Amino acid sequence: MPLLARMLLSPLFIDIRAGAVSGLGDLLSDRRISADGHVAIAVGPGQGESVVDAIRPTLSNADVFTVRGGSLEAASDLQTEIRGKNYDALVGIGGGRTLDVAKYAAMRLGLPMVAVATNLAHDGIASPVSSLLHEGGKGSFGVVPPVAVVVDLDYVRTSPPRMVLSGVGDLVSNITACEDWRLAARERSEPVDGLAVTFARTAAEAVLHRTDGIESDGFLTALAEGLVLSGMAMSAAGDSRPSSGADHEIMHAIDQLFPGTANHGELAGVGALFSAYIRENEQLAGQIDGCLRRHVLPRVPADLGLSAEQFAEAVVLAPSTRPDRYTILEHLDLDPAAVRDRVDAFVEAYGG
Repeated sequence: MPLLARMLLSPLFIDIRAGAVSGLGDLLSDRRISADGHVAIAVGPGQGESVVDAIRPTLSNADVFTVRGGSLEAASDLQTEIRGKNYDALVGIGGGRTLDVAKYAAMRLGLPMVAVATNLAHDGIASPVSSLLHEGGKGSFGVVPPVAVVVDLDYVRTSPPRMVLSGVGDLVSNITACEDWRLAARERSEPVDGLAVTFARTAAEAVLHRTDGIESDGFLTALAEGLVLSGMAMSAAGDSRPSSGADHEIMHAIDQLFPGTANHGELAGVGALFSAYIRENEQLAGQIDGCLRRHVLPRVPADLGLSAEQFAEAVVLAPSTRPDRYTILEHLDLDPAAVRDRVDAFVEAYGG
């Protein structure tokens, strides 16, 4: 992790290595978190339960609560279970949905939150945002970022490769998101936070040109650090701007129109490639395409199980998902016919 990032915005503690959960008991007894380890642990199914089983002998003063799903209702239920029991902190152990639920509940309860990630699917590990399902779809809610982050590479390796590699797609989308932010600065005088941009681009470039993969400790460490740094970029900016542009608008539109199509990082990667393509930045599009190809990630609509027509429908809807955000989509202001032409040309260029 870059020293400047640690000095300015780092959580209290970051541990990214094989066997990291072995030190979780000591971390939770750190007086800056809890005087005697009296914490609540929110755990998701699968890997999260395995972590709790492994560390249970060290959790003499902790209570475990099970989280089912990644909804606003699940976060409210967790909040209700914990309220009034005088815990010093809330620990979320699991994937992105579990961590988002824990972050939201901790914020509502005024508790510091510790994130223990079991996969590297997206940059929500240390971000100030929780993405939660509700009756109207999926919403993004501002929260307080974790005070500590633990990523055990041994557990990450046992996650489905697709869930690990999709974090690559989420990271590379930082590049097009920052391009959109600069575009908004030129066209609408939107202020740009240079530190947030530096964090976001550094996070993306940590994986953009790497030729190794999930079999490598070096790659997994770079990916995990990049995802944490991306979350810190959002903390620096005060919102998701450095990590969410046209790429994420398209992702949110696909989630609305065709729920369950793919996971967050996979959709963000395709959105980033399309965003680079329509801004006619051949060099950037080539770099993103090469990265997605190396890791066998989705690149075009067919890879997501979508037709060109369905993807074009999502692109048309995309600006309405973030009406406050100015990106290349708002700048080009394409009508549905023009969008379909761009999508067809995109598929022709990258579909081989």
